[in-house]
Amino acid sequence: MKLCLACDTRFVAADWLCPSCGHVPQSIAGFTAFAPALASGGGGYDPDNFAELARLEARNFWFRARNRLIVWALGRFFSGARSFLEIGCGTGFVLAGIAEARAGLRLAGSEVHTAGLGFAAKRVPAALLMQMDARRIPFDGEFDVIGAFDVIEHIADDGAVLRGMHRAATAGGGVLLTVPQHPFLWSEFDVRAQHARRYTASDLRAKVTAAGFDIVKMTSFVSLLLPLMLASRLTQRAPQEDYDPLAELRISGWVSGILESVLSAERALIRLGASFPAGGSLLVVARKR
Repeated sequence: MKLCLACDTRFVAADWLCPSCGHVPQSIAGFTAFAPALASGGGGYDPDNFAELARLEARNFWFRARNRLIVWALGRFFSGARSFLEIGCGTGFVLAGIAEARAGLRLAGSEVHTAGLGFAAKRVPAALLMQMDARRIPFDGEFDVIGAFDVIEHIADDGAVLRGMHRAATAGGGVLLTVPQHPFLWSEFDVRAQHARRYTASDLRAKVTAAGFDIVKMTSFVSLLLPLMLASRLTQRAPQEDYDPLAELRISGWVSGILESVLSAERALIRLGASFPAGGSLLVVARKR
């Protein structure tokens, strides 16, 4: 069901014309825009990074490993899902991985910056893509699963995002989340990435349950590489004028391959039921109450 952001009317229709107040969202660069004021800037991320990010994602161990973990979690905990919405889909790398693994799943993606949606449209042409503020999701009971992967840490009011995801999920549906973990890892990387926070497991658990979800799986990942990550972050504590936030993605192919193998072993343990207590990131799977 659609939700008019102008008057809060819920309606079912092929288009976005509100039957109550007549509001129609704008269109920007060919995408329905629910938050046009944020379409070209703001929103907790630098849209100038999208082009380079789109080039690097498929080659980088972390993005590849995270995709496989997400696809596994979706299949393991939401095998019967028929629809999926990704909040903050960026360049569409995760959506493309899900599309390849789950043929027939109705896919949608939102991004606050229209610059990212152009790349996503090329990667996943069948997906419904829209420009949107994650704090104001224009759906009610519409999607079986809603994902946000390294997104909510960019948003000061993450509770509003989680509550909106709860409203937009179907009865019996749920959410998949990944976030950066451990405040002690805070560094110049987080500053330049425009993070509002790094999470503790207890903090994220409290916020997810307060939004109306029951957690069915929570685990750290990038756990076996945590010592390496800590060493890297310790060198980035002081502000750096010439810091490049994408530098970590430009590692050589053979190094990326080794690190991906480590994370593949980690993922195998998670698939067997392990839940790691510490790691660079957190995965949460939760169902709507």
